[in-house]
Amino acid sequence: MEQSLSHRKRRHQRGFTLVEVLIAVFILAFGLLAAAALLAQMALTSNQSRYMSTEALLASEKLEDLNTYPASDARVAAGGSVDLTVAGVSGYFDQIQVSAGAAASASGDVVETTTGTDPVTGVAFYTIIKHSPNGTATSQKLNGSPPAATADMVVFDRRWQVEQDVPVSGVRRVTVVISLHNPTKGGQAIFQMSMVRP
Repeated sequence: MEQSLSHRKRRHQRGFTLVEVLIAVFILAFGLLAAAALLAQMALTSNQSRYMSTEALLASEKLEDLNTYPASDARVAAGGSVDLTVAGVSGYFDQIQVSAGAAASASGDVVETTTGTDPVTGVAFYTIIKHSPNGTATSQKLNGSPPAATADMVVFDRRWQVEQDVPVSGVRRVTVVISLHNPTKGGQAIFQMSMVRP
């Protein structure tokens, strides 16, 4: 007996069963959730990486700054603390605000504001350094309170410790520790760098 043409077409056009569709949807959903988790982790890691890069720059900058003073200068006298659980020691602590700034962001400038107390005079000050994309930087040191914070500002605490006769007699070890002041912006990252000088 011959099969009808319509019965043959139905057998070849069966399609997918409901179970096959559910399995395919489950696999697709699992893949999309994994991709979303990966993107979230990448965003967090990107922020932490940016903070660590900035902290390395700030630590290196402070070490270079302290290395310019002669050994007899009060700014490189033994003292300070890198312990993050206590308040910063005056003269061995400052805060750095890094911001693209509303006006500066159009030109690509980055504004760095450092607040601290001069260990020689005891006067509170702040320094504004404007870094331009062409490699130039302008600096302005002022007494008083720093300018108001902007929405894109990130604040870092910078502490340093000068140890006399460490690791050997006749030298000083300078250690700088940088930490994110507000760790809710992508996780806490702490960076430490040291140098030895006469």
